[in-house]
Amino acid sequence: MDKAPASGRPLQPQRRGFLALLALAVLSYSLTSTFLLSSNSVQVPLNAATTIAQCRALSLTPGPPKDFYSRTTSDRFVPGTKPTLIRNATVWTGGDDGKEILTAADVLIDKGIIQSVGKVDISRLKLEDYVVVDAKGAWLTPGIVDMHSHLGVGSSPHLSGASDTNSHKGLAQPWLRSLDGLNTHDEAYRLSLSGGVTTANILPGSANAIGGQAFVIKLRPTPERSSNAMLLEPPFTVNGSEVDPFAKPRWRQMKHACGENPSRAYSGTRMDTTWAFRQAYDTARTLRDKQDAYCARALDGDWAGLGEFPNDLQYEALVDVLRGRVKVHNHCYETVDLSNQVRLTQEFKFPIAAFHHAHETYLVPDLLKQAYGHPPAIAMFAAHARYKREAYRGSEFAAKILADNRLDVVMKSDHSVLDSRYLLFEAQQAHYYGLPWNLALASITTTPSRVMGLGHRIGQIAKGFDADVVLWDSHPLHLAATPTQVIVDGIHQFDDPHTSPNKNLGMQKLPETPDFSEEAKLALEYEGLPPLEPKETLVATNKTVVVFTGIGEMYVKRDGHVVELASRFDGPDSVAVVKEGRTVCVGLHDECALWITEEENGSVRYVDLQHGSIWPGLVSYGSALGLTHIPGEASTKDGSTFDPLTGSVPNLVDGTLIRAVDGLLFSSRDALIAYRSGITSAIVAPSGGFLDGLSVAFSTSAPHKLAFGAVLQDIVALHVTISLGGKASVSTQIAALRGLLFGEADVEREVKKGFEGAARGKIPLVVAAESADTIATLVLLKKEIETAKGSTMRLVISGATEAHLLAEELGKENIGVLVRQRPYPSSWEKRRVLPGPPISAKTAISTLLEHNVTVGLMSDDPSLVRNLRFDTTWAAFQWDGAIDRAKSLELATTNVEKLFGLEHSNEDLFASVGPGGGFQSKVAAVISPSRGVVDLF
Repeated sequence: MDKAPASGRPLQPQRRGFLALLALAVLSYSLTSTFLLSSNSVQVPLNAATTIAQCRALSLTPGPPKDFYSRTTSDRFVPGTKPTLIRNATVWTGGDDGKEILTAADVLIDKGIIQSVGKVDISRLKLEDYVVVDAKGAWLTPGIVDMHSHLGVGSSPHLSGASDTNSHKGLAQPWLRSLDGLNTHDEAYRLSLSGGVTTANILPGSANAIGGQAFVIKLRPTPERSSNAMLLEPPFTVNGSEVDPFAKPRWRQMKHACGENPSRAYSGTRMDTTWAFRQAYDTARTLRDKQDAYCARALDGDWAGLGEFPNDLQYEALVDVLRGRVKVHNHCYETVDLSNQVRLTQEFKFPIAAFHHAHETYLVPDLLKQAYGHPPAIAMFAAHARYKREAYRGSEFAAKILADNRLDVVMKSDHSVLDSRYLLFEAQQAHYYGLPWNLALASITTTPSRVMGLGHRIGQIAKGFDADVVLWDSHPLHLAATPTQVIVDGIHQFDDPHTSPNKNLGMQKLPETPDFSEEAKLALEYEGLPPLEPKETLVATNKTVVVFTGIGEMYVKRDGHVVELASRFDGPDSVAVVKEGRTVCVGLHDECALWITEEENGSVRYVDLQHGSIWPGLVSYGSALGLTHIPGEASTKDGSTFDPLTGSVPNLVDGTLIRAVDGLLFSSRDALIAYRSGITSAIVAPSGGFLDGLSVAFSTSAPHKLAFGAVLQDIVALHVTISLGGKASVSTQIAALRGLLFGEADVEREVKKGFEGAARGKIPLVVAAESADTIATLVLLKKEIETAKGSTMRLVISGATEAHLLAEELGKENIGVLVRQRPYPSSWEKRRVLPGPPISAKTAISTLLEHNVTVGLMSDDPSLVRNLRFDTTWAAFQWDGAIDRAKSLELATTNVEKLFGLEHSNEDLFASVGPGGGFQSKVAAVISPSRGVVDLF
């Protein structure tokens, strides 16, 4: 067993047994050497016993020692930590294939280990010596395990001296180690802990075919404060331990990558990358074979001219891959690359632990099962896709399809691509789209633990396992489920955790998710590109009547606000009657009977919402939706504008404001998916640096620009970006903006006219700014302009990560903001986030709303715009006061329209089957009065 000091650093294995056996081996080989000298005069080397032990150890497979579960103290235990007794919890243990749930259960934690699960006899305990937690029936799960993270090596905030994710020194570098770049000051550690993440596999980046060795860490801070102290079961040699040749080794982790990333990093092709793999593995195989030949002679006592054990520090880890002692994590998307890797495993006889990202794996499950040794697990995003060619065929139904094919599914963050604080959200979405509930929870706990070779100590709540547990305020598969406490190695991570007050008793039950089986079939039938247009469009005629029945709630926009038509839905016969795309009657069936006239041609259509919802169509802003099909492919997007501060602007466009309407791209898959998710319109602006241009409002359903209703407003707002990351100083950017607004800048034509309009409040000025310092300067600039012009500017701050620090001032100056639901300190100007529970009672949104700031939601990623309806509901759950559904809906509807000053409010409605805006509902239809149609999905 390993011991550890107060720092939690794993140290050397116990040596008593090792030294005794080694002494016996030395004595044995001394006698052998005497015999050999007398008979053959062959000198046996003094290190013969060590060599024999080393050779015999080559055949050992990794795993815990036989007496692991007899341990009484964790190797990561911090002396002085009080034991914890959690009482009356609903425990998801991770056992029985993730189906075991213990109700009203107790969990006893001591010395960093789970000592008991079930019923604890408290009469035998001195409770004054324990931290006692009454769970009151709340859910308790194992700590979340992120199998693909770059925490610490791609630190937040991103600074040039703290980025150690990728090396560009060669395609195949198995000798590199993520541990050597692990920054202990990453500000995301605590944020990820607040989301229930207790363990992470820190991978090198994907710029290389073989990027190096990965290391598993616990996220809690340690008294020692070193990166070593964060490690979980590293190879014995990492911490200076002598290797016990009679003990099982520990699993090692390694990163591989194929496809676009290494090809792009080294200006090569898939052929180059695959050759780099084969060449590296051939080198390792040659070395392994030399070691085996050497050991065959040593074990036979053939010492003559044998020399030293052949080894190479650069390739020893890759040799261990061939010996089956390394968990290989392979960044791999497309079928061509998956095929290449399967062939590689067969050629060199090594298994792959998991394919990561793996967007096309669901299309080729039989191929995966041909991999050497065993089928790899699949570590994936839930719905994040289409950001580059390799991800274009990604499907939200992939997790379900893979599980149906009996392949292990792991949800991962690729932190900070997705903030690992919300890794649970990935599991929730996977469950929503069809992954069974037990496998969804296992995908972030037991499955990644087992895949990494650590399933003997993390990922379950069972006696003898590490004391890493999370207590939740609602069922962990419910939207916005938040930890009320996180315990790592028996240590409580939050002294005074804040809770979300708006959770109700109904959220303690597993959400009943919709049926997406038909959509999953189509994803396979169309090889990842199923049709996304509505199944049926009911065109406006005087004979077309659509009757929505079983309505649980209905919200509409009136006078710039969202209101509920609650009084009209007081029984099971509630209906909304739509004719020619307009809602003509809302109430009980009998009250609307005159509108429901059965026609001989059967023109009356009934749509049962099953206690579902009708909401206003949502408005998207913040991403490049509408200007791109594949963000990572230059040939599929509008591109960047010229930055007049840092580069020359061609004479042809000098003085011209770039208009997003001119570059609109319709029928992107992300836009159509957004439409199917209730986002019926979007606003998008050009981007390029400082002076971005003029935004446009458009319909997400339109097939092309000339279609009726495709462009809702061709010019919406004037957009500027002020950033610490700009190529010119912030003071230069502000000076340029001031000159433009005062009309003093040497510009002509549209630029001069546009900024004159913005200065006088004729058009909104939307400034992308994150830092409170920059925002404060913009507040003062607004006052300066208004005093000089005698008019009121319509200033909006987008991004606005640190705007909560100026909430009072923004409210007084009537400056609106567009913010992200889940802020993240990716850069220095975003570092002062207000994270919300359990770290803080308030969120940025709640703080801003409290000060009467008009707040709209934004999303940075086109593929994740679809989650906007989830974000509105999430914001309501995090509000630390009273906010109802109507107010949360305004964040993505009327508030956005106010901020942009849209001339005509979007009158679209969308109808969902199933209650609420969480994981129990599914969009069934869009009602469009402007187009006179009802689209059915």
